[in-house]
Amino acid sequence: MPKFMEEIDLSRKRVLIREDLNVPLDGDRVVSDVRILAAVPTIEIALKSGAAVILMSHLGRPQEGSFQSEFSLRPIADRLSELLRHPVKFVKDWRLGFNIDFGEVVLLENVRFNQGEKANDDQLAKAYASLCDVYVMDAFAAAHRAQASTHGVSKYASLACMGPLLAAELAALDRAMRSPSRPMAAIVGGSKVSTKLLLLETLSERVDQLIVGGGIANTFLAAIGKPVGRSIFENDLLDVAKSLMSRVSIPLPVDLVVAKEFSRHAVAEVIGVDDVGSEDMILDIGPSSQAKLIEILNPMATIIWNGPLGVFEFDQFGGGTSAVGRAVANSPAFTLAGGGDTLAALEKYQLSDRISYISTGGGAFLEYIEGKTLPAVQVLS
Repeated sequence: MPKFMEEIDLSRKRVLIREDLNVPLDGDRVVSDVRILAAVPTIEIALKSGAAVILMSHLGRPQEGSFQSEFSLRPIADRLSELLRHPVKFVKDWRLGFNIDFGEVVLLENVRFNQGEKANDDQLAKAYASLCDVYVMDAFAAAHRAQASTHGVSKYASLACMGPLLAAELAALDRAMRSPSRPMAAIVGGSKVSTKLLLLETLSERVDQLIVGGGIANTFLAAIGKPVGRSIFENDLLDVAKSLMSRVSIPLPVDLVVAKEFSRHAVAEVIGVDDVGSEDMILDIGPSSQAKLIEILNPMATIIWNGPLGVFEFDQFGGGTSAVGRAVANSPAFTLAGGGDTLAALEKYQLSDRISYISTGGGAFLEYIEGKTLPAVQVLS
């Protein structure tokens, strides 16, 4: 079993913490600080223990091995200083050496500027390990990647352990997937069945109700012979959709919100599921479908949510996501939400504080539910 950070005496130790501070930026302004806020408690525990705290994270997808200012973590250091109410020193080139005293916090520049990060290079991993007495893996959202800052460093650090945020994420996922209270529902939205096929297959064997939304739902509608017009769907996966429907209850829409164009200014029209015209694009579910899903969700004891039910970024096509999101938020069930679009929807409709657990992971969240091993967790064992 892996060690946990809370079990270790961090006093007068140099503690290197891998967090996920990959947040959206608008110039030097942090647009959403959800992931930074999630990391704050771990950092505070290390500070209160009397450690010298060194933080590292990735940001975006820069070309590896070269500095690109738009992917610099400097704005993150500024925002983190405000949230911690404690100065966070930013170090652009840590290989040149830097000073840090116990009770101080340093944030290193974007790990993806370092050649060999993605390839999990041993020499880079050893260089990270040389910075610390204790390495803490706390970035669940990057745990599915075997990279130098998430995986390799664990092999060479004097002591490697799991941070509180990572441990909490895994505990919430285990509660939902390994010992769920029944009945259980999962909501899976998104544009394509193919990108979430393994997730749908896995959930079909675990849940009592599997709710699909977005372009995924269009493929299921087409599979039962319903017209989908110009909507996104996957013709080559119709048999897969039929197979899934034979295994688990998958409630499909009875009415839809359509438009003739994909645009913020598109005119929305509510129509029956059989009335989709050849020029129509399905962009949301209608009010009768919303009511049907709310009725299904009401008795659930466990609900997993990943992905919106429509193009909620455009207000006229956000009714389904908003209504189902509120049903999840109002439910007494254990509710677990994850994925970037899901988090954005929760923020938009101000529902975040009413979800039992919100996962900071995207790919890692999906892979864990799919039953895959997360390399950065496995190496700690």
